[in-house]
Amino acid sequence: MQSPEPLRLTSASADETRQLGERLGRAMLAGDVVALVGPLGSGKTTFAQGIARGLQVPPDRHVASPTFALVNEHPGRVPFVHGDFYRIERAAELAELGLGDVYDRAACALEWADRFSDALPAGALRITFSVDADGRRQLVCQGDGGRAGTLLETLARAD
Repeated sequence: MQSPEPLRLTSASADETRQLGERLGRAMLAGDVVALVGPLGSGKTTFAQGIARGLQVPPDRHVASPTFALVNEHPGRVPFVHGDFYRIERAAELAELGLGDVYDRAACALEWADRFSDALPAGALRITFSVDADGRRQLVCQGDGGRAGTLLETLARAD
């Protein structure tokens, strides 16, 4: 069940989007999953780069869209798994990615997660990105309590 009142955030720049991701990453633990949804160029990968920073992924690690690799794992305070469902065509292909094995031992950000939302664990935090005509990013964040609720509270707090 999704929370009835989503958290709505606005980002005016890529740096602000990264900062929001970093705020979330600082609070993430192994087992936390963030589903990133939105069109190409809406800020999903930029947000994931911020999550990586918050998880203390070493700065020399290049956190890029895993569109072709499908899943990248990075060392950090807790391991960071960054996945992308864009090129996945059938749900059966998801088993080959081994995500079920990493959900418990890593913090995960999954781009294009809406393509296979049934594959997400219960309690995933969903963030939907859109782009205004002026280039600002709108982020609509929803969760169902538990860890997702805690992560929502973290995002809602201004630094």
